[in-house]
Amino acid sequence: MSAVVGFDLDRTLVYSAAALLLEGPDDQAPPLVVAEVYQGAPLSFMTRPAEDALAALAARATVVPVTTRTVAQYRRIRLPLPTDGWAVTTNGAVVLHGGTPDADWAESLRSDIASSSAPLPEAEERFLGLLPTGALLRNHRAEELFVYAVVDRAALPDAALQDLVAALDLLGWVVSLQGRKLYAVPRAIRKERALAEVAARVGATTTVAAGDSLLDRDMLAWADVALRPAHGELHAVGWTAPHCTVTHAAGVRAGEEIVALAAAAVARA
Repeated sequence: MSAVVGFDLDRTLVYSAAALLLEGPDDQAPPLVVAEVYQGAPLSFMTRPAEDALAALAARATVVPVTTRTVAQYRRIRLPLPTDGWAVTTNGAVVLHGGTPDADWAESLRSDIASSSAPLPEAEERFLGLLPTGALLRNHRAEELFVYAVVDRAALPDAALQDLVAALDLLGWVVSLQGRKLYAVPRAIRKERALAEVAARVGATTTVAAGDSLLDRDMLAWADVALRPAHGELHAVGWTAPHCTVTHAAGVRAGEEIVALAAAAVARA
């Protein structure tokens, strides 16, 4: 038996200072390790027990980070995983093996994008044009595949967000809000497609997936075992499934719990 475990990164496995959700006295906070440095300062964290458990899990299963981050953003993350392992970035658009993008995967995916979604410039114009005045702080393209914006949440009411979701859906694009980042992604770019490709290549017989956002929903539905934290977009909408376990904890403690739950699932396989 072999297992593939796909972990979303931000707010699932690693946490910014704002996402730690540490309650109670400071002297009772869990020990933290730095998982990411940006511009010379620590940016993302996980608990020390989570890091230790992740290293142990990687010795028993194929652990695959699965993130909406670009390749460059992903490479800032430091996890106790094999250097010759697998990763999925750019929401499934890029499959890395040993740090090298898989060219065959990229070529086949671009063909699917062209046949199922409006071109990037058209979707980007619609996306930015529908954001309310004052909501957009800055915007970016991710490797010329999709767009995201950093937004002022207070200036983006729920009704405006739903209008944006509906408008981009007509163009074959999916919108997801994660913290202050608002993503618009072609429908063909999906995490579970890339994770399924990795599972097929390594001959996995069991699949485990963990994530917190709407962009993770299909990946969790696809996996044999699904895990999600008690926070994030999926928690806000109450998403669940018979094969999905929700953590008791929220914030960085949920990340530690998710690694433990994944290890238990692999042990049962």
